[in-house]
Amino acid sequence: MTLPPLPDDGVILAARVDDWRAAVREAGRALARSGATREGYADRMIAVLEEFGAYIVIAPGLALAHARPGPDVVRSGLAVVTLAEPVSFGHPHNDPVRVVVGLAVSNAEEHVASVAGLANVFNERSAIDRLADARSVADVLAVFDAAGAPDPEVSDGARPAS
Repeated sequence: MTLPPLPDDGVILAARVDDWRAAVREAGRALARSGATREGYADRMIAVLEEFGAYIVIAPGLALAHARPGPDVVRSGLAVVTLAEPVSFGHPHNDPVRVVVGLAVSNAEEHVASVAGLANVFNERSAIDRLADARSVADVLAVFDAAGAPDPEVSDGARPAS
């Protein structure tokens, strides 16, 4: 399966947010903290939602926040943000969201491959619940490992939201 790296700096557990914009900003913060993107990428992810609506809420409880490749993408990467309290993104069937996966890629081909890889992860019905209930980075990575994703390094466990 082809997925960008998900380093431990790309995981934020039990983030407390007020709305979908803050949830997407947390995903952008995790991508930037991991070195995958620059700070402005979060604004572009929000702009995608404002322009096209909540199509990024791809399954009940799960949003895939992303934007087109651009100069603010340093390298491809993933982020996972679990929410302490679910928030509504405005999707008629899949709200509220409990898990936001942030995706940054450097070209269109990689975008397609990454989305296909993520589809494999989330074909497992329990994957979203397991992510939402994760208590450590290792718990999050286990969900991706179970789907056959590459095994990224884990250094020091959970990163609480700040």
